[in-house]
Amino acid sequence: MDAERELTASVMTAAADIDAALWNACASGGKEQPGNPFLDHAFFLALEASGSARAETGWLPQHLVLQDATGTAIGIMPLYLKSHSQGEYVFDYGWADAFERAGGDYYPKLQCSVPFTPVTAPKLMVRDPSDLTAKSGLLAAAESLCARHHASSVHATFIPEAEQALAADRGWLERIDRQFHWHNDGFSSYEDFLAALASRKRKALKKERRAALEEGIKIDWLTGGDITEAHWDAFFDFYMDTGSRKWGRPYLNRAFFSLLGEAMADRVLLIMARDGDDYVGGALNLIGDDTLYGRYWGCSRHVPFLHFEVCYYQAVDFAIEHGLGTVEAGAQGEHKLARGYVPVTTRSAHFIAHPGLRRAIADYLEGERDYMDREHEVLGTMTPFRKPD
Repeated sequence: MDAERELTASVMTAAADIDAALWNACASGGKEQPGNPFLDHAFFLALEASGSARAETGWLPQHLVLQDATGTAIGIMPLYLKSHSQGEYVFDYGWADAFERAGGDYYPKLQCSVPFTPVTAPKLMVRDPSDLTAKSGLLAAAESLCARHHASSVHATFIPEAEQALAADRGWLERIDRQFHWHNDGFSSYEDFLAALASRKRKALKKERRAALEEGIKIDWLTGGDITEAHWDAFFDFYMDTGSRKWGRPYLNRAFFSLLGEAMADRVLLIMARDGDDYVGGALNLIGDDTLYGRYWGCSRHVPFLHFEVCYYQAVDFAIEHGLGTVEAGAQGEHKLARGYVPVTTRSAHFIAHPGLRRAIADYLEGERDYMDREHEVLGTMTPFRKPD
Protein backbone atom coordinates (compact mmCIF):
# COMPACT_ATOMS: atom_id res chain seq x y z
CA MET A 1 0.00 0.00 0.00
CA ASP A 2 2.80 2.41 0.95
CA ALA A 3 6.21 1.33 -0.36
CA GLU A 4 8.19 3.57 1.98
CA ARG A 5 6.42 2.60 5.20
CA GLU A 6 5.04 -0.81 4.20
CA LEU A 7 1.59 -0.06 5.53
CA THR A 8 -0.94 -2.88 5.45
CA ALA A 9 -4.64 -3.01 6.31
CA SER A 10 -6.83 -5.70 7.86
CA VAL A 11 -10.61 -5.94 7.69
CA MET A 12 -12.43 -6.56 10.96
CA THR A 13 -16.05 -7.68 10.76
CA ALA A 14 -17.09 -6.39 14.20
CA ALA A 15 -16.08 -3.56 16.48
CA ALA A 16 -15.91 -6.20 19.22
CA ASP A 17 -12.92 -7.74 17.41
CA ILE A 18 -10.91 -4.53 17.83
CA ASP A 19 -9.35 -3.75 21.20
CA ALA A 20 -11.27 -0.88 22.79
CA ALA A 21 -8.12 0.87 24.03
CA LEU A 22 -6.61 0.68 20.54
CA TRP A 23 -9.79 2.00 18.91
CA ASN A 24 -10.09 4.90 21.36
CA ALA A 25 -6.40 5.77 21.05
CA CYS A 26 -6.85 6.10 17.28
CA ALA A 27 -10.16 7.95 17.63
CA SER A 28 -8.68 10.42 20.12
CA GLY A 29 -5.27 10.99 18.56
CA GLY A 30 -3.42 9.02 21.23
CA LYS A 31 -5.60 9.81 24.27
CA GLU A 32 -7.70 7.41 26.32
CA GLN A 33 -11.13 8.75 25.34
CA PRO A 34 -12.34 10.54 22.21
CA GLY A 35 -13.61 14.07 22.78
CA ASN A 36 -16.49 13.19 20.46
CA PRO A 37 -18.61 10.46 22.16
CA PHE A 38 -19.81 9.06 18.83
CA LEU A 39 -16.27 7.94 18.04
CA ASP A 40 -15.98 5.94 21.25
CA HIS A 41 -15.56 2.20 20.79
CA ALA A 42 -18.43 1.71 23.24
CA PHE A 43 -20.84 3.56 20.95
CA PHE A 44 -20.02 1.35 17.96
CA LEU A 45 -20.16 -1.71 20.18
CA ALA A 46 -23.65 -0.76 21.37
CA LEU A 47 -24.81 -0.30 17.76
CA GLU A 48 -23.46 -3.66 16.66
CA ALA A 49 -24.03 -5.76 19.79
CA SER A 50 -27.66 -4.63 19.96
CA GLY A 51 -28.19 -5.75 16.38
CA SER A 52 -29.06 -2.25 15.20
CA ALA A 53 -26.06 -2.16 12.83
CA ARG A 54 -25.44 -5.64 11.44
CA ALA A 55 -25.55 -7.50 8.12
CA GLU A 56 -29.27 -8.25 8.52
CA THR A 57 -30.09 -4.53 8.74
CA GLY A 58 -27.85 -3.70 5.78
CA TRP A 59 -24.82 -2.58 7.82
CA LEU A 60 -22.10 -5.25 7.53
CA PRO A 61 -19.04 -4.09 9.51
CA GLN A 62 -15.84 -3.91 7.45
CA HIS A 63 -13.68 -1.81 9.75
CA LEU A 64 -10.18 -1.19 8.44
CA VAL A 65 -7.21 -1.44 10.82
CA LEU A 66 -3.97 -0.01 9.43
CA GLN A 67 -0.62 -1.44 10.58
CA ASP A 68 2.95 -0.28 10.04
CA ALA A 69 5.89 -2.53 9.15
CA THR A 70 6.25 -3.70 12.78
CA GLY A 71 2.61 -4.84 12.88
CA THR A 72 1.62 -1.99 15.17
CA ALA A 73 -1.89 -0.68 14.55
CA ILE A 74 -1.72 3.03 13.79
CA GLY A 75 -5.13 3.81 12.32
CA ILE A 76 -8.76 2.72 12.05
CA MET A 77 -11.48 3.57 9.54
CA PRO A 78 -15.05 2.70 10.60
CA LEU A 79 -16.56 1.14 7.51
CA TYR A 80 -19.72 -0.76 6.58
CA LEU A 81 -20.82 -2.66 3.48
CA LYS A 82 -24.29 -1.36 2.69
CA SER A 83 -27.17 -2.87 0.73
CA HIS A 84 -29.22 0.35 0.89
CA SER A 85 -28.80 4.07 1.64
CA GLN A 86 -30.88 4.39 4.79
CA GLY A 87 -29.64 5.94 8.03
CA GLU A 88 -26.92 8.06 6.40
CA TYR A 89 -28.33 11.63 6.17
CA VAL A 90 -26.31 12.33 3.02
CA PHE A 91 -28.74 11.32 0.35
CA ASP A 92 -27.60 9.44 -2.76
CA TYR A 93 -30.86 7.78 -3.76
CA GLY A 94 -30.85 9.69 -7.05
CA TRP A 95 -27.37 8.44 -7.87
CA ALA A 96 -28.47 4.86 -7.18
CA ASP A 97 -31.61 5.17 -9.32
CA ALA A 98 -29.71 6.69 -12.26
CA PHE A 99 -26.98 4.04 -12.20
CA GLU A 100 -29.43 1.16 -11.96
CA ARG A 101 -31.58 2.57 -14.77
CA ALA A 102 -28.40 2.57 -16.87
CA GLY A 103 -27.87 -1.12 -16.09
CA GLY A 104 -25.40 -0.80 -13.21
CA ASP A 105 -25.50 -2.15 -9.68
CA TYR A 106 -25.16 0.65 -7.13
CA TYR A 107 -25.35 -1.75 -4.19
CA PRO A 108 -23.36 -2.95 -2.41
CA LYS A 109 -21.47 0.19 -1.51
CA LEU A 110 -19.09 0.99 1.33
CA GLN A 111 -20.06 3.58 3.95
CA CYS A 112 -17.49 5.24 6.19
CA SER A 113 -19.54 6.77 8.99
CA VAL A 114 -21.02 6.41 12.43
CA PRO A 115 -24.31 4.61 11.64
CA PHE A 116 -27.45 6.72 11.98
CA THR A 117 -25.39 9.71 13.17
CA PRO A 118 -25.09 12.99 11.21
CA VAL A 119 -22.27 14.37 13.38
CA THR A 120 -19.03 15.71 11.92
CA ALA A 121 -16.06 13.82 13.34
CA PRO A 122 -12.78 12.38 12.04
CA LYS A 123 -13.28 9.11 10.19
CA LEU A 124 -9.60 8.60 9.31
CA MET A 125 -8.74 7.82 12.91
CA VAL A 126 -4.98 7.65 13.52
CA ARG A 127 -2.88 7.72 16.66
CA ASP A 128 -0.94 10.69 15.28
CA PRO A 129 -3.45 13.14 13.78
CA SER A 130 -0.66 14.80 11.77
CA ASP A 131 0.21 11.52 10.00
CA LEU A 132 -1.22 12.25 6.56
CA THR A 133 0.44 9.17 5.08
CA ALA A 134 -1.51 6.93 7.44
CA LYS A 135 -4.76 8.74 6.65
CA SER A 136 -4.10 8.39 2.93
CA GLY A 137 -3.31 4.73 3.56
CA LEU A 138 -6.77 4.22 5.03
CA LEU A 139 -8.36 5.83 1.98
CA ALA A 140 -6.29 3.58 -0.31
CA ALA A 141 -7.33 0.52 1.69
CA ALA A 142 -11.00 1.50 1.32
CA GLU A 143 -10.54 1.83 -2.45
CA SER A 144 -8.98 -1.64 -2.59
CA LEU A 145 -11.78 -3.10 -0.48
CA CYS A 146 -14.29 -1.49 -2.84
CA ALA A 147 -12.77 -3.40 -5.75
CA ARG A 148 -12.63 -6.64 -3.74
CA HIS A 149 -16.36 -6.42 -2.97
CA HIS A 150 -17.23 -5.27 -6.52
CA ALA A 151 -18.91 -2.33 -4.83
CA SER A 152 -19.93 0.78 -6.73
CA SER A 153 -18.46 3.33 -4.37
CA VAL A 154 -17.11 4.40 -0.98
CA HIS A 155 -18.74 7.27 0.92
CA ALA A 156 -17.07 9.07 3.84
CA THR A 157 -19.74 11.27 5.38
CA PHE A 158 -19.70 14.05 7.99
CA ILE A 159 -15.94 14.43 7.88
CA PRO A 160 -13.75 17.44 8.75
CA GLU A 161 -12.63 19.75 5.95
CA ALA A 162 -9.03 18.49 6.15
CA GLU A 163 -10.14 14.89 5.57
CA GLN A 164 -12.29 15.96 2.64
CA ALA A 165 -9.29 17.75 1.12
CA LEU A 166 -7.07 14.69 1.60
CA ALA A 167 -9.66 12.49 -0.11
CA ALA A 168 -10.00 15.02 -2.94
CA ASP A 169 -6.25 14.71 -3.53
CA ARG A 170 -6.92 11.04 -4.30
CA GLY A 171 -9.74 11.90 -6.69
CA TRP A 172 -12.69 11.46 -4.34
CA LEU A 173 -15.59 13.79 -5.10
CA GLU A 174 -16.43 16.58 -2.68
CA ARG A 175 -19.94 17.24 -1.41
CA ILE A 176 -21.23 19.84 1.03
CA ASP A 177 -24.45 20.22 2.98
CA ARG A 178 -25.74 22.28 5.87
CA GLN A 179 -26.69 21.97 9.52
CA PHE A 180 -27.60 24.51 12.19
CA HIS A 181 -25.48 24.77 15.35
CA TRP A 182 -25.67 27.02 18.40
CA HIS A 183 -22.42 28.67 19.48
CA ASN A 184 -21.69 29.86 22.99
CA ASP A 185 -20.23 33.34 22.63
CA GLY A 186 -19.14 33.48 26.25
CA PHE A 187 -22.71 33.60 27.59
CA SER A 188 -23.06 33.32 31.36
CA SER A 189 -26.81 32.60 31.31
CA TYR A 190 -29.72 32.10 28.95
CA GLU A 191 -30.73 35.71 29.58
CA ASP A 192 -27.24 36.72 28.49
CA PHE A 193 -27.80 34.83 25.23
CA LEU A 194 -31.22 36.46 24.76
CA ALA A 195 -29.62 39.88 25.14
CA ALA A 196 -27.62 39.20 21.99
CA LEU A 197 -30.83 38.80 19.94
CA ALA A 198 -32.87 41.43 18.18
CA SER A 199 -35.78 42.60 20.33
CA ARG A 200 -38.52 40.98 18.24
CA LYS A 201 -36.71 37.63 18.14
CA ARG A 202 -36.01 37.78 21.87
CA LYS A 203 -39.70 38.27 22.64
CA ALA A 204 -40.67 35.38 20.35
CA LEU A 205 -38.31 32.96 22.11
CA LYS A 206 -39.56 34.00 25.54
CA LYS A 207 -43.15 33.49 24.40
CA GLU A 208 -42.40 30.00 23.09
CA ARG A 209 -40.71 28.95 26.32
CA ARG A 210 -43.64 30.19 28.42
CA ALA A 211 -46.15 28.39 26.19
CA ALA A 212 -44.26 25.09 26.36
CA LEU A 213 -44.35 25.02 30.16
CA GLU A 214 -47.61 26.81 30.96
CA GLU A 215 -49.55 23.54 31.39
CA GLY A 216 -47.35 22.67 34.36
CA ILE A 217 -44.76 20.70 32.41
CA LYS A 218 -41.48 20.22 34.31
CA ILE A 219 -38.10 19.45 32.75
CA ASP A 220 -35.66 16.86 34.12
CA TRP A 221 -31.99 16.62 33.14
CA LEU A 222 -30.85 13.04 33.64
CA THR A 223 -27.31 11.75 33.24
CA GLY A 224 -25.00 9.12 34.71
CA GLY A 225 -26.49 6.97 37.45
CA ASP A 226 -29.73 8.98 37.50
CA ILE A 227 -30.81 7.26 34.28
CA THR A 228 -32.77 4.07 34.96
CA GLU A 229 -34.25 1.42 32.69
CA ALA A 230 -37.65 3.02 33.33
CA HIS A 231 -36.33 6.24 31.84
CA TRP A 232 -35.05 4.34 28.81
CA ASP A 233 -38.45 2.62 28.47
CA ALA A 234 -40.21 5.99 28.41
CA PHE A 235 -37.74 7.53 25.99
CA PHE A 236 -37.84 4.50 23.69
CA ASP A 237 -41.61 4.85 23.35
CA PHE A 238 -41.08 8.48 22.28
CA TYR A 239 -38.32 7.45 19.87
CA MET A 240 -40.45 4.72 18.29
CA ASP A 241 -43.35 7.10 17.71
CA THR A 242 -41.17 9.70 15.97
CA GLY A 243 -39.11 7.11 14.10
CA SER A 244 -42.16 5.29 12.78
CA ARG A 245 -43.54 8.53 11.38
CA LYS A 246 -40.24 9.80 9.91
CA TRP A 247 -38.53 6.65 8.66
CA GLY A 248 -41.22 3.95 8.66
CA ARG A 249 -39.00 1.63 10.66
CA PRO A 250 -36.83 3.14 13.42
CA TYR A 251 -33.13 2.36 13.10
CA LEU A 252 -32.33 1.61 16.76
CA ASN A 253 -33.80 -1.11 18.94
CA ARG A 254 -34.49 -1.07 22.67
CA ALA A 255 -31.35 -3.07 23.49
CA PHE A 256 -29.16 -0.31 22.04
CA PHE A 257 -30.29 2.23 24.62
CA SER A 258 -29.61 -0.11 27.54
CA LEU A 259 -26.13 -0.87 26.21
CA LEU A 260 -25.50 2.83 25.69
CA GLY A 261 -26.59 3.54 29.26
CA GLU A 262 -24.42 0.77 30.66
CA ALA A 263 -21.26 1.83 28.85
CA MET A 264 -21.59 5.62 28.42
CA ALA A 265 -24.07 6.90 31.01
CA ASP A 266 -21.80 9.77 32.03
CA ARG A 267 -21.79 11.01 28.43
CA VAL A 268 -25.57 10.73 28.03
CA LEU A 269 -28.03 13.52 28.77
CA LEU A 270 -31.74 12.75 28.69
CA ILE A 271 -33.87 15.90 28.70
CA MET A 272 -37.30 14.68 29.75
CA ALA A 273 -40.58 16.63 29.95
CA ARG A 274 -42.75 15.54 32.86
CA ASP A 275 -46.42 16.15 33.62
CA GLY A 276 -46.76 15.18 37.27
CA ASP A 277 -45.26 11.70 37.53
CA ASP A 278 -45.62 10.92 33.83
CA TYR A 279 -43.13 11.72 31.11
CA VAL A 280 -44.74 13.18 28.00
CA GLY A 281 -41.66 13.86 25.86
CA GLY A 282 -37.91 13.67 25.80
CA ALA A 283 -34.70 14.12 23.84
CA LEU A 284 -31.47 12.13 23.85
CA ASN A 285 -28.19 14.06 23.84
CA LEU A 286 -24.57 12.99 24.07
CA ILE A 287 -22.02 15.14 25.88
CA GLY A 288 -18.66 15.80 24.23
CA ASP A 289 -15.63 17.66 25.51
CA ASP A 290 -16.93 20.99 24.20
CA THR A 291 -20.17 20.11 22.40
CA LEU A 292 -23.64 18.86 23.29
CA TYR A 293 -24.99 16.64 20.53
CA GLY A 294 -28.78 16.41 20.24
CA ARG A 295 -29.95 13.22 18.59
CA TYR A 296 -33.50 11.89 19.02
CA TRP A 297 -36.77 13.38 20.21
CA GLY A 298 -40.31 12.19 20.72
CA CYS A 299 -43.50 12.84 22.70
CA SER A 300 -46.72 11.11 23.68
CA ARG A 301 -49.01 14.08 23.19
CA HIS A 302 -48.93 17.45 21.52
CA VAL A 303 -47.82 20.33 23.71
CA PRO A 304 -47.26 23.62 21.86
CA PHE A 305 -43.55 24.44 21.44
CA LEU A 306 -42.46 21.51 23.64
CA HIS A 307 -40.22 20.24 20.83
CA PHE A 308 -38.37 23.55 20.73
CA GLU A 309 -38.12 23.72 24.52
CA VAL A 310 -36.75 20.21 25.01
CA CYS A 311 -34.53 19.98 21.95
CA TYR A 312 -33.18 23.51 21.54
CA TYR A 313 -33.71 25.82 24.51
CA GLN A 314 -32.94 23.27 27.22
CA ALA A 315 -29.85 22.19 25.27
CA VAL A 316 -28.66 25.80 25.26
CA ASP A 317 -29.35 26.06 29.00
CA PHE A 318 -27.28 22.93 29.64
CA ALA A 319 -24.43 24.08 27.40
CA ILE A 320 -24.20 27.45 29.11
CA GLU A 321 -24.38 25.95 32.60
CA HIS A 322 -21.64 23.41 31.79
CA GLY A 323 -19.39 25.70 29.77
CA LEU A 324 -19.84 23.89 26.45
CA GLY A 325 -19.02 25.83 23.30
CA THR A 326 -21.48 24.34 20.83
CA VAL A 327 -24.85 22.61 20.54
CA GLU A 328 -25.35 20.44 17.47
CA ALA A 329 -29.04 19.67 17.17
CA GLY A 330 -28.99 17.10 14.38
CA ALA A 331 -29.56 17.26 10.65
CA GLN A 332 -31.50 19.82 8.60
CA GLY A 333 -34.10 22.12 10.11
CA GLU A 334 -34.25 25.74 8.95
CA HIS A 335 -36.61 26.39 11.87
CA LYS A 336 -33.55 26.26 14.14
CA LEU A 337 -32.31 29.50 12.60
CA ALA A 338 -34.88 31.64 14.40
CA ARG A 339 -33.85 30.04 17.70
CA GLY A 340 -30.22 31.10 17.60
CA TYR A 341 -28.74 28.18 15.67
CA VAL A 342 -26.60 29.34 12.74
CA PRO A 343 -25.80 27.61 9.42
CA VAL A 344 -22.68 25.45 9.37
CA THR A 345 -21.25 23.57 6.38
CA THR A 346 -20.97 19.77 6.58
CA ARG A 347 -18.78 17.74 4.26
CA SER A 348 -18.46 14.33 2.66
CA ALA A 349 -16.19 12.61 0.15
CA HIS A 350 -17.17 10.00 -2.43
CA PHE A 351 -15.06 7.46 -4.30
CA ILE A 352 -17.02 6.37 -7.39
CA ALA A 353 -15.53 3.33 -9.11
CA HIS A 354 -17.39 3.52 -12.45
CA PRO A 355 -15.89 6.28 -14.67
CA GLY A 356 -19.18 7.20 -16.33
CA LEU A 357 -21.07 7.41 -13.06
CA ARG A 358 -18.23 9.39 -11.56
CA ARG A 359 -18.38 11.99 -14.36
CA ALA A 360 -22.15 12.35 -14.02
CA ILE A 361 -21.98 12.76 -10.23
CA ALA A 362 -19.07 15.20 -10.49
CA ASP A 363 -21.13 17.44 -12.79
CA TYR A 364 -24.10 17.25 -10.44
CA LEU A 365 -22.02 18.06 -7.36
CA GLU A 366 -20.45 21.10 -8.98
CA GLY A 367 -23.88 22.69 -9.41
CA GLU A 368 -25.02 21.52 -5.99
CA ARG A 369 -22.01 23.13 -4.30
CA ASP A 370 -22.70 26.44 -6.04
CA TYR A 371 -26.31 26.34 -4.85
CA MET A 372 -25.33 25.42 -1.29
CA ASP A 373 -22.75 28.22 -1.14
CA ARG A 374 -25.34 30.79 -2.24
CA GLU A 375 -27.95 29.46 0.17
CA HIS A 376 -25.47 29.47 3.05
CA GLU A 377 -24.68 33.11 2.36
CA VAL A 378 -28.36 34.05 2.36
CA LEU A 379 -29.13 32.09 5.53
CA GLY A 380 -26.24 33.80 7.26
CA THR A 381 -28.08 37.10 6.91
CA MET A 382 -31.22 35.70 8.56
CA THR A 383 -29.92 34.94 12.06
CA PRO A 384 -31.87 36.45 14.98
CA PHE A 385 -28.87 38.25 16.46
CA ARG A 386 -28.71 42.02 16.78
CA LYS A 387 -26.98 43.69 13.88
CA PRO A 388 -23.85 45.74 14.70
CA ASP A 389 -24.42 49.49 14.93
